[in-house]
Amino acid sequence: MRPLYTFLLSPAPRVFLLAGSLSLCSSPQLLDAQPALGKTQPLTLERARMHDSEQWREVERHLPDPNTATPQVLELQGDVLRARRFPEDALDYYRYALARGGNAADLTNKMGLTQLEMKNYHFAEVSFHAAVKLNKKNAEAWNNLGAAQFIQGSANASISNYKRAIKLNKHSAVYHANLATAYFQTQNFGGARKELAEAMKLDPDIFNRKDGAGGMEAHVLSSDERARFSYEMAKLYAQKGLEEKMLHSLAMAGEAGMDLNHELRKDAVLGKYLTDPRVVILIQNAELIRKGRAGAIGNTAGSVQPLKPS
Repeated sequence: MRPLYTFLLSPAPRVFLLAGSLSLCSSPQLLDAQPALGKTQPLTLERARMHDSEQWREVERHLPDPNTATPQVLELQGDVLRARRFPEDALDYYRYALARGGNAADLTNKMGLTQLEMKNYHFAEVSFHAAVKLNKKNAEAWNNLGAAQFIQGSANASISNYKRAIKLNKHSAVYHANLATAYFQTQNFGGARKELAEAMKLDPDIFNRKDGAGGMEAHVLSSDERARFSYEMAKLYAQKGLEEKMLHSLAMAGEAGMDLNHELRKDAVLGKYLTDPRVVILIQNAELIRKGRAGAIGNTAGSVQPLKPS
C-alpha cells in the first residue's frame, strides 16, 4: 500500500567526518541503551558515492577537528551536515559531540531524527528511547518516539507517548495532530476529532503546509483511514466557515473511496451542503471512484471538471 498521509516530527534546528573511536564516550547509560551509538559509521557505498562530489569536498574543507572542537561546535556541524543531506556524517558529528560532553538527551534525539530520515526506523526508536530515558521531560523526544513507533505499526504505543508529549507541552499543534492520526488508526474517531480540533485551534494551517515546516514526513494510512481523516477535516472546516478548505477535504475523502452521499445524509454539520452544486459533483465523482470507473470522471458533468485537491 502506498504512503497516503502525514505524520509530524518535533522540529529540530535547521542546521557533521573524520575517522575516530568514540570509546571515550562519557555516557555509559546512553551506550547501554543503544550500543551502536558509540560506533563510528562505516563508509557505506551510498556514503562513498555522496563523498564523491564537489559539494562534499567543499563541506570537508570546513569540518572541525572532533578531538579539539567544543561539543557545541560539533553539534552544530552535525546539524549542518544533516541539513545538507549527509546524514551518516551528521551521525558521526553528533557522536563526536557526545564524546566531548555534549547534551546527551538532545543529541540522542537528533540522532533519532537522522535515523528516521534515513528510514532506519528501529534505530530511530532506540535513539528516542535513550533520549527520554536521559530526560523524561523532553516533550519533543516523547513525540518523536511515538512517531517512530507509529510508522512501524505500533499505534497503541505511539498514543501513549504522544499523550506524554502533550502533558509536557499542551500548546504544540504537532503533538495533537499526531495523536489524532494515531486515534484514526485505532478507530477512536471521537478522540481523533477532539485532537484535530485542538491542533487546528493552535495552528489553523497545520495540515496545509507543503514546505516541510514543523517537520512533516511521510506517513501511512489505509484508504479508509485517509477517507475518514479527510472527512473529519471537512467537518471541522465547515464549522469554521472555511468552505474552500471544506470542499478540498471532501474531495480527498471521495477520492479515497468514501460514499459521500451516504455520509452527508446523516451528518448534521455537512448535510446542509447536499444540494450545493459543487458538492453534487464531488458526490458523483466519489460514486464513480467507488465503482471503479475513475477513468470516466472527466466526462461526468459535461464541461464541468471534477474538483481535485490542489
